[in-house]
Amino acid sequence: MDECLFCNIIAKKIPAKFEYEGNSLVAIQDINPKAPVHLLVIPRKHISRLSQAEEADAPLLGEMILCGKRLAEERNLEEGFRLILNNGPKAGQSVFHIHLHLLGGRVMSWPPG
Repeated sequence: MDECLFCNIIAKKIPAKFEYEGNSLVAIQDINPKAPVHLLVIPRKHISRLSQAEEADAPLLGEMILCGKRLAEERNLEEGFRLILNNGPKAGQSVFHIHLHLLGGRVMSWPPG
């Protein structure tokens, strides 16, 4: 996946501000934040979009959510944070490597989009 932005960030070929590095996931600061806290939880495994995930990926997807929760707790966001996973360009996905957005530090409005 030489052309994948997130694969290159994970391989440290492109610089990023890492907030977490684990065996199966990393978390980085978003370069265009939409909230005071805006992190991206990214699996090391390349999956282009959620609709291409398989049953075997269920533990990884669950780990992404729990990592987002843990990162929110570490930043004292228990009173409110949002986890977002976009699927496809019509949903706002711009990098085609699944990733979970953690947003917090401000009041979120509804509906989101």
